[in-house]
Amino acid sequence: MTTLADRTIAALRTNNDDLAALVRGLDPAGLARPSGASEWTVAQVLSHLGSGAEISLAVLRAALAGHDAPGQDFNESVWSRWNAKAPQEQAADFLAANAELVAAYEGLDAGTRERLEIRLGFLPSPADVTLAAGMRLNEAALHAWDVKVAFDPRATVAPDAVEALTDLHAGPLGFIVGFVGKPDALDPRQATLRVETSEPERVLGLTLGETVGFSQVAEPADIVLSAPAEAWLRLLSGRLAAEHTPASVTVTGVTLDDLRRVFPGM
Repeated sequence: MTTLADRTIAALRTNNDDLAALVRGLDPAGLARPSGASEWTVAQVLSHLGSGAEISLAVLRAALAGHDAPGQDFNESVWSRWNAKAPQEQAADFLAANAELVAAYEGLDAGTRERLEIRLGFLPSPADVTLAAGMRLNEAALHAWDVKVAFDPRATVAPDAVEALTDLHAGPLGFIVGFVGKPDALDPRQATLRVETSEPERVLGLTLGETVGFSQVAEPADIVLSAPAEAWLRLLSGRLAAEHTPASVTVTGVTLDDLRRVFPGM
């Protein structure tokens, strides 16, 4: 039986291989291009992904060994070292670091994927493999889009990552919308949001009140968004600017610009 953890780890592999194929062909001019991440070049996105992979691998190895995860001082030292690298070095080292992390997740057997507890430091309780790998997939897939869109304005998030992340956001990663959502961008009244996605087909419910959170699907809902799941994920992360919005996205009850203000990204 394929679990959500299995699907997430498989998506980490395809996302890695897809992005690596692009990165290997980049020259200095390509690495210097503005990315889809505000104020970051392509090389800086790769540096962020590479340093994150190094930190995530250290945390995973600590969990496997039964040790405490490295602390904030370790994280700071990793970020400083990666920030000091030249762009071509950032790209090359990203390829190695991300591949090593993905291979480590792939190496977890079924029992470990089910039972392992991973302390992430910023969460009140240990994460399981689904949550930890899901958080990495969320970061890796969206930043991969940031790199790809620098060269193709019609770039999309990889389909297998979209399928896994759609279910992760409605499940273990559901708390993220509470951090990134800005419901006060709408009227102060509480509103319900129904999200109807395609590829994969899902119907999701959210409540916009003092915070944003997933809930049961309201019938009828105050706001209805219909969109490819890939576009929905980019909306959640502040990556659905008008020039990157599919024509099939529709919204009733508010405007799409209103929802962009609710989900401005980080």
